Amino acid sequence: MTNPILVEITRKDLVESIHRGAIAIVDADGVQRFALGDVESPVYTRSSLKPLQALPLVESGAAEAFGVSDDEVALACASHSGEAMHTERVDAWLKRIGLGEADLACGPQQPRHEPTSQALIGMQQKPSKLHNNCSGKHAGFLTVAKHLGAPTAGYVSVAHPVQQAVLTSLSRLSGVSDPAWGIDGCAAPNFALPLTAFARALAQLAGRKTPGGARIVSAMMAYPELVGGTGRFCTIAMRAAAGKAAVKVGAEGVYAAMLPELGLGVAIKIDDGAVRGAEVAVALVLEKLGVLDPAKALSISPILNTLGAPVGDCRPSEGLRGIQI
Repeated sequence: MTNPILVEITRKDLVESIHRGAIAIVDADGVQRFALGDVESPVYTRSSLKPLQALPLVESGAAEAFGVSDDEVALACASHSGEAMHTERVDAWLKRIGLGEADLACGPQQPRHEPTSQALIGMQQKPSKLHNNCSGKHAGFLTVAKHLGAPTAGYVSVAHPVQQAVLTSLSRLSGVSDPAWGIDGCAAPNFALPLTAFARALAQLAGRKTPGGARIVSAMMAYPELVGGTGRFCTIAMRAAAGKAAVKVGAEGVYAAMLPELGLGVAIKIDDGAVRGAEVAVALVLEKLGVLDPAKALSISPILNTLGAPVGDCRPSEGLRGIQI
């Protein structure tokens, strides 16, 4: 199947580039509410999976046993920008469970937050594992390992009890018993799901059909700066939705949304992996579902030149604008 054009890039009066993709929306009872494009071929869920990867942290009792706060639950779902508000919290969390940066299996990563990155360079310091955008997720994994009495070494192996707990939760909520998997950028396993199955799992969180769902979704919406960071789309969109949606970006053009008031899960994949296309598509869908105000114009992103002047737009295609959900 050739997926439809969801997003177009304009420069003055011409469409310069296009982004094709697919969208699935499923409710908490597992009923598909909307589908556009190929929603049945498996796609790697990438960091959009993090709210589901955090389920064992909450549902195993690990969060309660180790006093994990709601802001730390939000960090477990984060692809953060490496700002002090992220790294300091992860560092304190690890120390509280008797571990440290060296126990993280993810690698060092230059902070996405430019002032933080420039400050490190100015101090001639290299980024640490704490700056990795997935360090909160890994702190969550280590907390589960400690709670289960499992080795903390090797916790990113797909055979490790922590990852098996993730897989069990994911299979239960998505209905996919043996998903394909690969290794994500942070060294942890990442699972591939059809968009319909992914949206079904997200809807289970949004609709409180699983015990940890309410806490995870609520924590993300309460601490959007920790889920993303300064100026990040996830953070901006959740602030604008004002408690009506939790959203989560993933690499390679994947986006997830959980809408607790409507009990819906939304899964989006842009074919060419462009995150800019996924951001526009998810914003338009949230506008259509009434959880984002179109006046905030999050579904149209200006294209700027090096002087900061607008020269075009990243905007929904006519076909996407015309969808009825």
